[in-house]
Amino acid sequence: MRSVIDILDLSVEEIDQLIAVADDIIANPAKYREACKYKTLATLFFEPSTRTRLSFEAAMLSLGGNVLGFSDAASSSAKKGESVADTVSVVSGYADIIAMRHPKEGAPLVASMKSLIPIINAGDGGHFHPSQTLTDLLTIRHEKGRFEGLTVGLCGDLKFGRTVHSLIEAMSRYTGVKFVLISPDELKLPDFVRKTFIEDKGLACQQVTSLEAVMPQLDILYMTRVQGERFFNEEDYLRLRDTYILTPEKLKLAKDDMIIMHPLPRVNEIDTRVDDDPRACYFRQAHYGKFIRMALILKLLEVEV
Repeated sequence: MRSVIDILDLSVEEIDQLIAVADDIIANPAKYREACKYKTLATLFFEPSTRTRLSFEAAMLSLGGNVLGFSDAASSSAKKGESVADTVSVVSGYADIIAMRHPKEGAPLVASMKSLIPIINAGDGGHFHPSQTLTDLLTIRHEKGRFEGLTVGLCGDLKFGRTVHSLIEAMSRYTGVKFVLISPDELKLPDFVRKTFIEDKGLACQQVTSLEAVMPQLDILYMTRVQGERFFNEEDYLRLRDTYILTPEKLKLAKDDMIIMHPLPRVNEIDTRVDDDPRACYFRQAHYGKFIRMALILKLLEVEV
């Protein structure tokens, strides 16, 4: 039995295999319609989610399986004080695989130690979000055709943005990647992420506060939401939330083939007028999520089609 808590739990070769399976699912959906018949996915979401939870559910249903779970800690026994370990120990007897989101860093790892079935970390606080990273990688492969030699701009909340942390982890394993970190000083990338996955690997990195200054060099612009739920001080959140707003005017500085990504939900960091730009691929990115999660479920359940 194997769980995926961190994107580094998967090798580069395994990620390539997952992308290949996702591509086959996109091309031949009928082939997979009963791949997980009689299998059940439990979605344990102790924190609100729309895309991640629904895409996991859509993935399992598209494989012919079943889904059970909850979408809010308040509707679970966590409200009564039950521990994550106890919840997982019980749910392990009801399902074949678990997708779990939790506001506390490390909770899915603790759960995996008690679980009798595979667990997929669907986001743990400001730590990591490996299935979103697989979604991002599938998007990049489809939109850019490669991972090597890309200049990746990460903009907004780099301090609490678990999708950013996981994407840097994943992309740091490819040659010639350059990271451009765009954020206010208060939301800079944590030192441990920058040191471990950029500096120690000898990768090029630029840290700036101006999006316009670096826009012309980017192959990928990964926008993020400033996450109010991670702040201890509401005044700081209100002061920082509108630091970066991507507009059609700013995009005049960008390459014609740059792609714009966003893990969503969007608040106001991308002007809705940008949606009509062919470089905007964040909604396509959300759709790719179902297919890569289907591939991941198949892999962890050791189902061969």
